[in-house]
Amino acid sequence: MSETRPAAERPDEPGRYEIRLRGHLDERWGASFGDLDVTLEANGDTRLTGPVADQAALHGLLRKVRDFGLPLISVNRIQPDETHP
Repeated sequence: MSETRPAAERPDEPGRYEIRLRGHLDERWGASFGDLDVTLEANGDTRLTGPVADQAALHGLLRKVRDFGLPLISVNRIQPDETHP
């Protein structure tokens, strides 16, 4: 039996994400995150926001975060016009 879920729950669908990291990501590594916007926040954290094609792409981004050695604070799926403070 097939179950219909909202788009926000379909891991194979594209979505917009906000990834927060403790510490500032060096500017030279920003290009490593493709279409994600890199924001260095005043409190010392880094916020990555933008489109992610699917769950496999999200896991790839998280692997890069791990490789850069910055602690992960949070990962949130957000609406296209939404940004968390």
